[in-house]
Order: sequence, then structure tokens, then C-alpha cells
Amino acid sequence: MKTKSEHTFFDDVYALVRLIPDGRITSYGAIAAYLGSKGSSRMVGWVMNNAHQFGDVPAHRVVNRKGVLTGKLHFGEIDAMQRLLEAEGIKIIGDQVVEFEKLFWDPAKEIHL
Repeated sequence: MKTKSEHTFFDDVYALVRLIPDGRITSYGAIAAYLGSKGSSRMVGWVMNNAHQFGDVPAHRVVNRKGVLTGKLHFGEIDAMQRLLEAEGIKIIGDQVVEFEKLFWDPAKEIHL
């Protein structure tokens, strides 16, 4: 078990991604901004590339700021990310989320502490 001082940025990203509701998506940048690291969206992407080791991190719900499935190569099968999103009712055309703005989950607005 990790002590509070051993808590990492990776842990924070994974904890936040676990909160994304079924049928919603967010972006690498929204995660970075919420965690106080605005401008670190690439770091969040790198963290998400390692999410496959955890069965409870819905990494498929994290896309780029335009709703493009930029992380799809890290899901094993090329269409796995799209299939996971479509199973939640999210429509994808040309590797991009349809109605991105409507489905966007902004943790800064939706998490009430």
C-alpha cells in the first residue's frame, strides 16, 4: 500500500479516469487541467498508454481535444477503442466522436468536492 507521499501523477490520472461516466468522454487536456498540470496533456496521454495493466481504468473514454481517437493504437486491436465506445452508445465516424461537445465530461465542472 502506498503512503500519501508515494502517491503519483499516474495514480491521480487513473483515479480521475475511473470517474468518467459510462457513455461520456473527456480529453487529455481536461484531465491535465483538473489535476493542476495545464499544458501536460501529452503526459496524460503517456500515462494512459500504460492504463491497459489495470482492468478498471476506462482509457477508451479519453480522446484528444477534438474528439479524435488518438490513443486507439494502444488497445491491441485497431478498432477496440471504437468498439468499446460504441458499446456505450457513443457514435464514431472516421475515428472521431460524433457530438463530442454534448458527450464531453469536464471534471472541473462535474466533480463537486
